Amino acid sequence: MQYVEAHGARIPQIGLGTMTLKEDVCVQAVKTALQVGYTHLDTAAFYGNEKEVGEGLRASGVARDKVFICTKVRENNLLPDLFQKSLDQSLANLQLPYVDLLLIHWNNKDIPFSVSIPSLCKAKTDGKAKHIGVANFTTKMLDDAWAVTTEPLVCNQIEMHPFINQDKVVAASKKHGMAVVAYVPIARGKVPGAEALERIGKAHGKSSAQVSLRYLVQLGAVPIPRTATPDHLKANIDVFDFNLSDAEMAELKKLNATNMRVVNPPHAPVWDTP
Repeated sequence: MQYVEAHGARIPQIGLGTMTLKEDVCVQAVKTALQVGYTHLDTAAFYGNEKEVGEGLRASGVARDKVFICTKVRENNLLPDLFQKSLDQSLANLQLPYVDLLLIHWNNKDIPFSVSIPSLCKAKTDGKAKHIGVANFTTKMLDDAWAVTTEPLVCNQIEMHPFINQDKVVAASKKHGMAVVAYVPIARGKVPGAEALERIGKAHGKSSAQVSLRYLVQLGAVPIPRTATPDHLKANIDVFDFNLSDAEMAELKKLNATNMRVVNPPHAPVWDTP
């Protein structure tokens, strides 16, 4: 496994996304992922599966200190008391005293960063999170959050795949020394069947999904693909034994012009334009 380092955090460069994985499907996916070599799990209070993620961790037999675990606090729990309750419930669900990374999942435009960010920082100073960060933050939101934080924000978790242009927010994240964690890195099934990705994959003896993940890895991002299929779990971390050429990277970069956003809920911010 390769790692991305940011403000003291050492983040495994492929993680298992768990959104929509429920009950025993989630338990078995986490267990299998850890047993085949994953060391990075991503969950959230909103996913309703933290208990199962914790159960999968325990069932895997992999030591807790070998696994990087991220969870998140939702936008409706960013006031101090609610934030604390949400985090404590997450830790109780996971049956863990701390997580490696805690994120604000989505911002709440009605709660200023001067209120939400200190709650995030407190999670770190209290020892309940080794590192803290944000998700779905725009360039301006990053600047505003950094203006009030007392602890380094180690990552910005954003939608990222070949079909969306995220250059501005990636550059802003890097300006602040943050890692970029890429969710829906296979664009919720849009990658398989895409001509360029299939052709490039064939040239390397890899699937189109592996090409998409490799593209993100070479950009320095941390993809967290979601799957419960054992073969896909293995394939998704098998992306460190080949390299995309400059020409192949450039061809995939051109697909950014599609600008297809697959995650855009009503509470989303006004996104940066390409």
